[in-house]
Amino acid sequence: MTTTRFAPSPTGYIHIGNLRTALMNYMIARKAGGTFILRLDDTDPERSKQEYADAIQEDLEWLGLTWDRVERQSDRLDRYMAAADSLRDKGRFYEGFETPVELDLKRKKQLNMGKPPVYDRAALALSEDEKAALRAERSPHWRFKLDQERINWTDGVLGDISIDAASVSDPVLIRGDGQVLYTLASVVDDTDMGVTHVVRGSDHVTNTATQIQIMAALGHGHPEFAHHSLLTGPQGEALSKRLGTLALRDLRAAGVEPMALLSLMARLGSSQPVEMHLSLDELIDGFDISNFGSAPTKFDADDLKPLTARALAAMPFDKMADDIAALGVPGDIAPQFWEVVKGNIATRGEMADWWSLMRDGASATVAEEDAAFITEAFGLLPEPPYGPDAWATWTSAVKEATGRKGRGLFMPLRHAVTGRSHGPEMAELMPLLQTKPQA
Repeated sequence: MTTTRFAPSPTGYIHIGNLRTALMNYMIARKAGGTFILRLDDTDPERSKQEYADAIQEDLEWLGLTWDRVERQSDRLDRYMAAADSLRDKGRFYEGFETPVELDLKRKKQLNMGKPPVYDRAALALSEDEKAALRAERSPHWRFKLDQERINWTDGVLGDISIDAASVSDPVLIRGDGQVLYTLASVVDDTDMGVTHVVRGSDHVTNTATQIQIMAALGHGHPEFAHHSLLTGPQGEALSKRLGTLALRDLRAAGVEPMALLSLMARLGSSQPVEMHLSLDELIDGFDISNFGSAPTKFDADDLKPLTARALAAMPFDKMADDIAALGVPGDIAPQFWEVVKGNIATRGEMADWWSLMRDGASATVAEEDAAFITEAFGLLPEPPYGPDAWATWTSAVKEATGRKGRGLFMPLRHAVTGRSHGPEMAELMPLLQTKPQA
């Protein structure tokens, strides 16, 4: 069975880059009728917070990305220790004692000499007495000893990949304070949970190479890997400094609709055009990871605005009924209200402005030269309620009384009634007015 996972760390809110990974893994699982796991990578006890774990689930639920089960790495520490013991027994796990400062100095020296900053395996040369003396001073970290050979796999996005393990540092899997790091925990989890496909960002390619070797050392094969391109800003700039404003909860607060966001992110960076889809099922049916390219992908939050407007325009009344009722729109006119405003709002929040206009009237905008005309026109307008022919009847009477016609007739009246230059057809709007417009 196809099994995928989304494995965020609950150390902050999900942002747009995280969503791309979550959505691709979700669609692969759902298209195959498989399992989608939400795995909280919470092995860092200092930075992992329950509030972030709750927020991650809330954001995914908002988007409709439902999971089959939740796993927490903090519940599985015994499994990671067992894997560590196995690697020790096989001679693939060794102690290192360098401090972060010492390692940084080594890297800088190598770079200054024009060499790649690869760990020199100095710890392997330590005698038992030397290690015992160092243990008395500090707790060791544990590294996986890579076989220095080429690591090959066929990537679902990048194609054939070959990495020389001699060009990669032996990865630290357990820190000196005992914290299990991502590289080991992810390997054990993916194996234990039967994960068949792993989609993640291209910045993980080197991690993948080392994880393939760790899985082999533990006696397991590896999932199929696909590394999607990283997102940039609209001018190709790094998104890292802007991610705080691109958290999913911030986009939600700005009025972005879930299907607008999903429609963009499910096709962005692929050979398929970005089109507004009305359901996740439509997106899943057309999804193919092989359609995505390896080049950095430009993301512009402004692209979500027209998509959100289109999502709302296509929204059936029953999906909006609760929001409309919360505004105080009477139930007998609520469906009509939605039909009138849905093509004239950029976000759900703008419905409140239209209802305020219909309920209380607008602040009329009347040009000085139209003041006398509007006063006369409003004198010809009866009190509500207004029927479906009210606009036509009123404008005909005003035309006959004033001689005005065309744009000179209709635009000043629209401005006076709504305070706006654009909006719904006035014939459709008039029956929803709860009070007579005032000049």
